[in-house]
Amino acid sequence: MKKFLLATVGLVALVSMAAPASAADMAVKAPPPAPVIPIYNWTGFYIGANGGWGQNHNCWDFVPVAGGILADGCRDRSGGVVGGQLGYRWQANQFVFGLEAQGDWADLSNTRVSVINPAFSTRTKTDGIGLFTGQIGYAWNAALLYVKGGAAVTSNRFSILDTLSGAELAAASATRWGGTVGVGFEYGFAPNWSIGAEYDHLFMGDSNNSFSVVNPIIAGAVNRISQDVDMVTLRVNYRFGWGTTPVAARY
Repeated sequence: MKKFLLATVGLVALVSMAAPASAADMAVKAPPPAPVIPIYNWTGFYIGANGGWGQNHNCWDFVPVAGGILADGCRDRSGGVVGGQLGYRWQANQFVFGLEAQGDWADLSNTRVSVINPAFSTRTKTDGIGLFTGQIGYAWNAALLYVKGGAAVTSNRFSILDTLSGAELAAASATRWGGTVGVGFEYGFAPNWSIGAEYDHLFMGDSNNSFSVVNPIIAGAVNRISQDVDMVTLRVNYRFGWGTTPVAARY
């Protein structure tokens, strides 16, 4: 009987010592996979509409036949702009690159009494603006901050008026090319839709223009007009996303 009890105690001791080792040798269950959080993908063709405010800054000079330059003052005029844009963006990690063409109808017109001869007034009217730009941006999921730059074109009409009656006495139309830089912010509120705001400055330089008739202010003179334009627009875009694959990240 005594030997049986000793054998039983020894067996229990062996089992107790083996149990922790067996538990340690058991395979540890792998943790669940990290959740996949989708990231907004900016890659693809897009088309959209824009509208907002613009300001035209012009300085008039006259260049007489005899030479020299006679300054006739500067003026600003603000008004509305509305139009559309289309382009393509490509996203690499968090960087976004793009090309865009934008066209806007504008109502930017100003009239000022001539400094040289107050019997006449000068008027500048810009009724069309086009931008052809490249973009580079940085994206935080559905938020995109970008800068842009490229070529700009404006459609203009320069006129000399009778100050009392307002009748147009001479005019010159001009399509002017220059440069532009801008900055914008865009937010994707749906898989294919985004809204944003953008500021652009247009450097249009100066150019000589001949009037349709003899210049009534200075006979035979041509007008040299400098132009700069500022634009602030709100935008909405629809992105087609043809051929793109979803972008995802694990956190």
